[in-house]
Amino acid sequence: MSTLVSELNKKTAHDILDVQDFNERIVGAYNTGTAENGLPADATTARSLIPAGTAALRDFSYIAPDIPKFTSGNCVACMECVTQCPDTAILGKAIPESKLEETLSKLESGELKGWVSEQWADTNKFYKVPAKQGKEPAKFGIFVDPTKCKGCAECVDACGDHEALSMITKKDETVPTYQGAFDFFNTLGETPSDYINERVLVDMMLASDAMLFTGGAGSCMGCGEGTALRMMLAATGFVYGKESIGLVAATGCNTVYGSTYPYNPFMVPWTNSLFENVSADAMGIRARWDQMGWQDKKLWAIGGDGAMVDIGFQAMSRMLASGMNINVLILDTQVYSNTGGQASTATFTGQDAKMSMVGKEIGGKTERRKEIANLCMMHPDVYVAQTTAAHTNHFYKAIMAANEYQGPSVINAYTTCQPEHGVAEDRAMNQAKLAADSRAFPVFIYDPSKGDRFSERLSLQGNPAKNKDWFINPKTEEATDFISFAKTEGRFAKHFDKDGNPDEIIMGTQEDRLKNWRLLQELAGVI
Repeated sequence: MSTLVSELNKKTAHDILDVQDFNERIVGAYNTGTAENGLPADATTARSLIPAGTAALRDFSYIAPDIPKFTSGNCVACMECVTQCPDTAILGKAIPESKLEETLSKLESGELKGWVSEQWADTNKFYKVPAKQGKEPAKFGIFVDPTKCKGCAECVDACGDHEALSMITKKDETVPTYQGAFDFFNTLGETPSDYINERVLVDMMLASDAMLFTGGAGSCMGCGEGTALRMMLAATGFVYGKESIGLVAATGCNTVYGSTYPYNPFMVPWTNSLFENVSADAMGIRARWDQMGWQDKKLWAIGGDGAMVDIGFQAMSRMLASGMNINVLILDTQVYSNTGGQASTATFTGQDAKMSMVGKEIGGKTERRKEIANLCMMHPDVYVAQTTAAHTNHFYKAIMAANEYQGPSVINAYTTCQPEHGVAEDRAMNQAKLAADSRAFPVFIYDPSKGDRFSERLSLQGNPAKNKDWFINPKTEEATDFISFAKTEGRFAKHFDKDGNPDEIIMGTQEDRLKNWRLLQELAGVI
């Protein structure tokens, strides 16, 4: 063993890793279920090496009985379904009409050709507006990769009132039809740059440079973290390209579903670090990159609230004080999802979680939530944003500004954990929106470059009724407060009686949320 280690230490990853061999021999064996008995220990395993994007070879078509159906006549090309899908399983393209017809003509006549032809919409955005501008109109198509879709229906919720997507039950011919259509989709090439409006941020995922998180990650159905990671990579890759990005990930769900050997969904270089020292690892990488003249490369340190708010807070605080040009993405689930949902200090008071269960004597988690974004704003000259993937433009703008900022930045993103929050698989986007609307998780941006005063730097834009305590829903004429948010999640269910009345504990949490909101209002100068 010592000889093997000695030899490995002399070699680089490039020397050891044969990507084609890895995909065919190792991933192939895992896909067929023969890896356990047939694969020997080898250099790639010893060095924990996984090539980029191997998760694209994974097949999840057996996971769910349902799959989205696209009704092209209702589509407005808003791209919300493509953006919110946590599994890169539903993709869109705008293809010039003549090229589409030419490619379609090469398909043999039959059911597949007719089905594929129906997947294209004449939208204002890509068909009518270009025609008025003297450009060739483009058809917009949405296609589902059946090997990556887990059937969470997040895309259907994202589509909303447009009703261009609905869930159908798979039949014998469904997966082969969808696969044939998706193969055709891939033969069309990229959406021409003329049809991608850089000012319309959701259109970034029409570009291949933005598609840096493949499907095939082993995350839960509808995982809120997956969407945030995809969007961060899309916003960074679209502007800087995948060769200018590096990721350092703290132990957590993201490292489990992001590197369950031999599957890796990332199309950029990454390394996994221990729970508490991801920030220190990132500092070392940044220092070495800067020595090499790679100052322009974007480095992202990724971790959950356990890694960044709890055990790794000291290391992150030191990193922020260093002034180094490192971006942090906190995937804030308010629980240690990776270890069974135990509470973190990001957790709301009263939450029912592992090791802080609701009982007769103690009503769940007793500590107040640590506001990590507030704490980060107290560090000198740090760009801070608190946002959610459901607030698409807010999230994208925060990521792009963080990349441009010459210094440390922190993005604290609300990421619904369906199993631990006690919500359905299709609710990540809706729960994130409700968290912001209810003041449970206000969105804001703190940009030190905007001025010398705190009120000049801090913007609460994106929150409804930002001058008021609570947002009054115009449809119900009721306040959207923390109580209304807590009622929708299983983690707070034990604090409500059979008639839906809250107990004192959850009322206290509501008061805590209001105090935090009023503090932000004061700091932002809106009251």
